[in-house]
Amino acid sequence: MQRWLTSAAFALTLPAIAAMAATTGPHPAPLPAPYAGAYQPQGVDEIGIWHEDDESEAKLAASPLVIHDEALTGYVRSVLCATVGQDRCGATRVYIVRVPSFNASMSPNGTMRVQSGLLLRVRSESELGAVLGHEFGHFEKRHTLNKFKAARRGSDLLSWALVLGSMGGPQGGQSFNNLQWSVLGNLYRFGRDQEREADVVGLGYLNASHLRATAASRVWRTLILEQEASASARGLKKPDFQRVAFFASHPPEGERAQYLYDLAEADGAARDEGDARYAAAMATWLPMFLDDQIKLNDFGASDFIIAHLGEAGWTATLWRARGDLYRSRGQQRDLMNAADFYAKALTLDPDLAEARRGLGIALVKTGRTTEGAAALRRYLQLKPDAADAAMVRMILSTLGGAQ
Repeated sequence: MQRWLTSAAFALTLPAIAAMAATTGPHPAPLPAPYAGAYQPQGVDEIGIWHEDDESEAKLAASPLVIHDEALTGYVRSVLCATVGQDRCGATRVYIVRVPSFNASMSPNGTMRVQSGLLLRVRSESELGAVLGHEFGHFEKRHTLNKFKAARRGSDLLSWALVLGSMGGPQGGQSFNNLQWSVLGNLYRFGRDQEREADVVGLGYLNASHLRATAASRVWRTLILEQEASASARGLKKPDFQRVAFFASHPPEGERAQYLYDLAEADGAARDEGDARYAAAMATWLPMFLDDQIKLNDFGASDFIIAHLGEAGWTATLWRARGDLYRSRGQQRDLMNAADFYAKALTLDPDLAEARRGLGIALVKTGRTTEGAAALRRYLQLKPDAADAAMVRMILSTLGGAQ
């Protein structure tokens, strides 16, 4: 998604943030107000939205995309509770959805959806808490409900304007078009203002927690670097994060990273990051999440994500994933690099079957058939019942004397 807006528009649309973060220097975001209990729907419209959300949640719970793992879901929920507080998180049901993109959302009825791509990209409990706290801010401020009401008011206005415009001839039609653009612009601006308010509320949660609040800024700075790496690998210009995009519904990443840093508590560096606990909780799922990312065919973004994770220490899983990424691009130089990455993975874990398989295929494709065949035979020894065992045996049979 593109989330660009000019700095002037930012200052005008939310002067409270500008006053806190820019006018007189950095000030921490205010701490959350005492918890007043879960909000209950009021009126027919709100009850209807809650009913639709309940139906949507029932479908979500049965979806094959949901990762039904109690330990993983419980861990993510514990990070949410550590961020917003045990009292607030009591009304939330967390679902981990296997979708390889950076996103999370929360519905008015308390349903939180966390996509696996988000879990792949963040590296600590503090970073995860920053995103979850932002989404909980949307929930607590009832942004989805308010946006629905704003959209309905705009729709009602346009319906009447269309009737009246049809009576005014060509001039009436032009007036309707102008009004339509004005209503749409207000709706997107409304969405950006909600994003900024959720940012401030989320920072308030982090400031009140034991987690490191400066992690919120780090999340968005890292996302900028990922987008730039993706563009560079495609031969495109770097994204212009100051460019105006009329339909942008989020603040620009550059400004967002800066004001989130300014609103974080100054003593954040002394707080808990939770990176080791996070790495341990994700270890089982990291290979799957990496495979899903590589299949997106976004070489630059995938290579950046793997290297970014590697900054905390290269593991056999990361070297294997990087080998898969380079092998999937398939150029001869890539295949040579892939073989090197697989070898590094096997140095750390000689029994990593997927690395043996990848090494064998990369070596065969670069003409080193004897070494490649040996690696593939070892793969079959490690995983004789692998789903692709028949295909690997067929490759070995075509190599003839290399078997």
